[in-house]
Amino acid sequence: MSILETIHTPQDVKNLSTEDLYTLCDDLRHTIVETVSQNGGHLSSNLGVVELTVALHKMFSLPHDQIVWDVGHQCYCHKLLTGRQADFSTLRQTGGISGFPRPSESEYDAFVVGHSSTSISAANGIAKAKALSGDDGYTIAVIGDGAMTGGLAYEGLCNAGRSHDRLIVILNDNQMSISRNVGFMARHLAKLRTRPRYVRAKRDFVTLLSAIPLIGEPLHRFFVWWKYRLKNAVYHSASTFDDMGLHYLGPVDGHDLPALMRALQAAKELDRPVLVHVETVKGQGYTPAVENPDKFHGIGTFDVKTGESTAKASPNFSTVAGDQLCKLAAEDQRICVTTAAMTGGTGLSTFARQFPKRFFDVGIAEEHAVTFASGLAVGGSLPIFAVYATFLQRAYDQLLNDTAIMNNHIVLAIDRAGLVPDDGETHQGIFDVPFLSTIPHTTIFAPSTYDELAITLKQAVYETDGIAAVRYPKGGQFPHLDLYKPDYKPFTYLRNPSARTVVITYGRLFSNVLQAAREVQDTAPVSVIKLTQIHPIPQDVLRIAGGYRRIVFFEEGSRAGGIGQQLGAQLMEGRYRGNYELHAIDRFVPTCSVEDGLRACGLDVDSMVAVLTKEDKPRGRK
Repeated sequence: MSILETIHTPQDVKNLSTEDLYTLCDDLRHTIVETVSQNGGHLSSNLGVVELTVALHKMFSLPHDQIVWDVGHQCYCHKLLTGRQADFSTLRQTGGISGFPRPSESEYDAFVVGHSSTSISAANGIAKAKALSGDDGYTIAVIGDGAMTGGLAYEGLCNAGRSHDRLIVILNDNQMSISRNVGFMARHLAKLRTRPRYVRAKRDFVTLLSAIPLIGEPLHRFFVWWKYRLKNAVYHSASTFDDMGLHYLGPVDGHDLPALMRALQAAKELDRPVLVHVETVKGQGYTPAVENPDKFHGIGTFDVKTGESTAKASPNFSTVAGDQLCKLAAEDQRICVTTAAMTGGTGLSTFARQFPKRFFDVGIAEEHAVTFASGLAVGGSLPIFAVYATFLQRAYDQLLNDTAIMNNHIVLAIDRAGLVPDDGETHQGIFDVPFLSTIPHTTIFAPSTYDELAITLKQAVYETDGIAAVRYPKGGQFPHLDLYKPDYKPFTYLRNPSARTVVITYGRLFSNVLQAAREVQDTAPVSVIKLTQIHPIPQDVLRIAGGYRRIVFFEEGSRAGGIGQQLGAQLMEGRYRGNYELHAIDRFVPTCSVEDGLRACGLDVDSMVAVLTKEDKPRGRK
C-alpha cells in the first residue's frame, strides 16, 4: 500500500515524518500524471506545487485554517489529501470531481475559484471575518506569479496589508514572470529569517525596545529604517510587499520540505499579514512537463511515457480564427492583436511569431486589454482582442466607458463561447451575450462553421463600427454542417412550405436543429432561421417569424438577457399573437462534456425533437 492510500484527511499528513512526506510527494505526482493523461487537465501547475501543498497540510489545521487557491487549477494535490482520493479518477468528468475548488464538494475547499487574481481579496475577507468572530484560525492565499499580473491581486494586497489579521499570502513564483535569481546571500539570509527562533527573538526585541522610556521608540524606528534599506538592497522585490504592509519572507525553495515548513512556521509566529515567497518549477518530477510547461498547462489525454498527445489532431475554431487573423494582418498593417495570457489557447502562436510588433500579450489583465485596444483604435489601428468568453466578463466597465461611449472600433474574438467541456461553472461561456447586448454600438456575430468564422471576422473588422464581437465555441465544427455554405448574410432562412412552426437558433446549435428538423419533417415539419448576426437582431427575422403560428428559439447561452428573450420582447412589442417558446440555459452548468451539458439543458437533438413534436396548442385555449 502506498502512503497516499493511507491519507484520508489532512490530519493523516500531520502524522507523517519528513521522509514519509517525500514519499507522499512521489505518490501524488504519480497519481496526478496518470489521471491527467487519461482525463486531460492542468498538469504542470499541479506538479509544481506538490511539496508546497504537502507542507501546507502538515503545518496548518484544515478546515479550521482555510486555503484559497488562486485560479484554482493547481488544487489536485489538495483534493487528493482531503478525502477525494477514491473519486480522483473522475476528475473533470460528468458527475465527477471538479478540476477547481468547490465548497459544495468538500469542507476543505474554502472558496469557489476559477478566474485569476482573486485569492488575496477573498482570503482577506475570510481572515477579517475570523478576526471579527474571535476565530484564531489562519487564512492562506496561494497565488502564482502569473496571477500577480492581475490588478485585483494588488488591490487585495493593499487592503490586506492594513489589517492585523492572521493572513498568509504564498507567492508561488515558478520563475515565469516575476523574480530573478537573487543569489547565495539572499538565500542564506532567507534561511536565517524564516527560522521560528529568529522570528520569536525579533518579536521579543521589538517589545523590549518599546518598553524603554524616551529612546525606545526612536531606536525602533531607526532599526526599521536600517532593515528596510538592507532588504531592498538584497531582495529588490521585497520592499514592494513591505510597502504594502505585509512582512516578506523568502525566497524559499518550493521543493525543499524542511525549508517550506520552517517558513510556514515563521509566518505563523509573526501573527500578522505575511507574504511568503516560494520558488517552484512548473512540471517538477515529470520531464516532458518541465521542458514544455506551457504545453502541459492545460492538456488533453497523452502518453505518459512520451508526453505526446493521444488526441486526434484536427482543426478547431481557435486555430481557424488564428489563421484568419494572420491572413488579415498580412494584408493590412493596421491590424493588431491582443490577448490576456492566452496566446496558445486562442490560437495565436503563429500570429505572435509572424507579427511580433503587432502582437501584445498583456498578462492576466482583461480590463487593461480592452482599454489598451480602445487606445490603439484612437491611434488609427484596427485592434482585435482574443479572449475566452468567461474572462471577458471582467472587462465590462472598460467596454462600456472606455470604448462604447467614444464609439471606438475594436473587435472581440470571443473563444470558448457557449458550453465549455471539463472545467465547470467558472468557465462556461454563456453570459457574454446578455452583457454585450446591453452596450450601445455593439454588433455580435455567432458563426456556425469554420468558413463562417473567417467571414465574420473579416466583416467585424471592416464592415462594422463600434464594438464588433465574433463568438465561437471550443473545439471543432459540429457534424452535419460540412455541406452548409455561408451566404455572407446576417441570417439564413430555410423555408418549409408545409411548416406552421419556425425554429430559430445560432452558433453550433444549428447542427442539432438541422438534425431535429430532418427527424420531424414527416410528423411536424418546421422551417429554420439561423442567425449569424445575433445582435442587433435583423428586423427581417421578426417579419418572417411573425408569419408562423409557433416560434421556437434554441439558445446555447443564458436565458436571462439572451437573444431569445430579446426576440420575445420584440415580438410582444409587435403584438405577435402566436406561441413563442424559448429553450436556453437558466443555471450554472457543472463539469461535463459538451454533449452531456447540452442534454442536461435540453439542447440536444432528442430534446429538440421532443419539443417540436409536442402538440401545439394556441394561446388562450385548453
